[in-house]
Amino acid sequence: MTEPSLASVFWWVVLPYVALAIFVIGHIWRWRYDQFGWTSRSTQLQERRLLKWGSPIFHYATFAAIGGHVLGILVPAAVTNFLGIPDHVYHLFAASAGTLAAVLIIVGVIILALRRMFVPRVRATTSGVDWFALILLLVIILTGIVPTIFNLFGDAYDYRTTVGVWFRGLFIGRPDVAAMVGAPLLYQVHASAAWLIWAAWPFTRLVHAWSYPIWFLWRPFIVYRSKVATAHNEPGTSGRRWRRVGAKF
Repeated sequence: MTEPSLASVFWWVVLPYVALAIFVIGHIWRWRYDQFGWTSRSTQLQERRLLKWGSPIFHYATFAAIGGHVLGILVPAAVTNFLGIPDHVYHLFAASAGTLAAVLIIVGVIILALRRMFVPRVRATTSGVDWFALILLLVIILTGIVPTIFNLFGDAYDYRTTVGVWFRGLFIGRPDVAAMVGAPLLYQVHASAAWLIWAAWPFTRLVHAWSYPIWFLWRPFIVYRSKVATAHNEPGTSGRRWRRVGAKF
């Protein structure tokens, strides 16, 4: 058996653990010293129409893609075989669902990217690290959708026997470098870009993902009042009446 090179050991063993360490330590540092910056720095006030469409499409499709990665990489092929799911059925479902999620992600990214590039007020609030994160996301998306579409219309590549084996090995301290070295180049670029964005995550606006206000789902409505002018004074009023409106913020 050929020993893996130093470069491959660095790329598929050292880099992932360094990225994870930066991810954890960076978040702790950011929370302790930059809590006011722990925000998505929303640009809704600068532009709403494109954001209304681009943001939900991108976020929900991303959640679907993450779920697909969890099932495809963390769940070994032995599990699906044990459940009686044929390989061709699994690959067809994974490729179909993955292609749909990837297309929606691309649509969302295009809307959001165009918004940042061509809306002056939004562009003015975009920093260099924001563009860096967007470029990494674009690389991850493109290198993920190309093999997914190829698996849908061509011979399916079983990434569970290479990428999945290597990735699961990271959790037990025994990553299979040879398995990842034998994977196609697009899968290697996809994994490398993913680790880079994990390392950059604490220093970008992506930190807002951990502060999603789930508690808003059961928060009671806030009652506020707005003044509505009336044409004629009503008895006992000063010419204005109050309207009660409920909303969640």
